Amino acid sequence: MEHTAKTNIGVIGVGHLGSLHAKMLADVFASAGISSANFIGVFDVDEPKRNEIAKKYNVQSFSSLEHLLQNVQAVTIAANTRFHFEIAQLSLEKGIHCFIEKPITTTPNEADELIALAKKNNCKIQVGHIERFNPALLAIEQYNISPMFIEAHRLAQFTARGTDVAVVLDLMIHDIDIILSFVKSPVAQIDANGVAVVSDSVDIANARIRFENGCVANVTASRISQQKMRKMRMFQSDAYISVNFSEGSAEVFRIVDENFPLQSRMMKLGAIDSGKIQRNIIFEQPEIPQLNPLKVELEEFLKSIQENTEPKVTAEEGKQALIVASEILSKIEEQKFTMH
Repeated sequence: MEHTAKTNIGVIGVGHLGSLHAKMLADVFASAGISSANFIGVFDVDEPKRNEIAKKYNVQSFSSLEHLLQNVQAVTIAANTRFHFEIAQLSLEKGIHCFIEKPITTTPNEADELIALAKKNNCKIQVGHIERFNPALLAIEQYNISPMFIEAHRLAQFTARGTDVAVVLDLMIHDIDIILSFVKSPVAQIDANGVAVVSDSVDIANARIRFENGCVANVTASRISQQKMRKMRMFQSDAYISVNFSEGSAEVFRIVDENFPLQSRMMKLGAIDSGKIQRNIIFEQPEIPQLNPLKVELEEFLKSIQENTEPKVTAEEGKQALIVASEILSKIEEQKFTMH
C-alpha cells in the first residue's frame, strides 16, 4: 500500500486501553507538531462508547471494522484479547500495519499465522509490551546485563478489568517478555502454581523458569494484592540490578576496577582485596529519562512503518512471551489435577 507522508491510523477497541491510545494519538501527535500520523478514527462494537471517544477527539466513528480498514494504513488493536487474531488477520490481509496490545493472540499458533501473513503482505506488527519502554528499564540499557538469577514481583489491586484472561496473560507476561529480552537462552524447564481466588481464571501465580544457560527466574504475579508492586531484581557475576517499574527508578551495585572513574550518581561502597587486582564495589542510581511509555511505543511503531525498520517489540518476541505464559498456565492446570 502506498503511504502518504503521514500514516493514517485508526484505533480498534476503545475500552480502557484503546481510549488511552486514542488520547495519545489525538493530543500528542496532532498538537505537538511532530506528528508522523493522521489519527483518522475509531471502531468499537459498543456504539455509544465509540461515538463518545470519536467526538471527544474529533475523529470519525466508524460503524464497521471494514469501513475503518478502508481508510487507514495502520491500526492499534486494543480490543479484547480473544479478538486480536481475527482483527489482525483481517487488517494484515489488506496490507495494514498492526500495533497489537499484549498478549499478541490467545495461542502461539495464531501468532505464527499473523507473522506469516505480515511477512507475505510486507506489514509491520508491533506488540504492546509497554514495560519495555518504562523509563526505569531504559535507564539500565547502558549496562552489560547477563543475569543468572532474576526475581520479579508484579502485584496489583483487584479490578474487574482484565479478568477475562488469567493473571499470567494479564500481568505476568510483562515480566516474561522483559526476562526473555535479557536472557538470550532457550527455556529448559518451567515449574508453576497458581489459584483462582475471586474470578474464574487464575488470580495469583508463581513460576520458576530455568534457562539452558543456567539462569533461573522466579516470577510472581497477583491481581488481588493490597499493595501494588512492580519490581524486578537481577543478579549476575559482577552486579546486582534492581528496577522499580512503579516508581520509575533503578539501582545498580557493581564491581569495577580500582581505577574506574567515579561519576555523579555513583558512590564507592568498599573494596575487594582478594585476587590479583583490587576492585571496588560501587552503587549508582542511573538517570531516568523523562518520557511517556505509551507515546514512545506508538512513535516507534510509526517510525518502523515510515523507515521500514524492525519494530521495537516484534511479533516473534510477542509470540515467545506467549509460549512461556501458555506453558506456565498448563503447568498450573497440571497442579490442579495432581491435587485432586
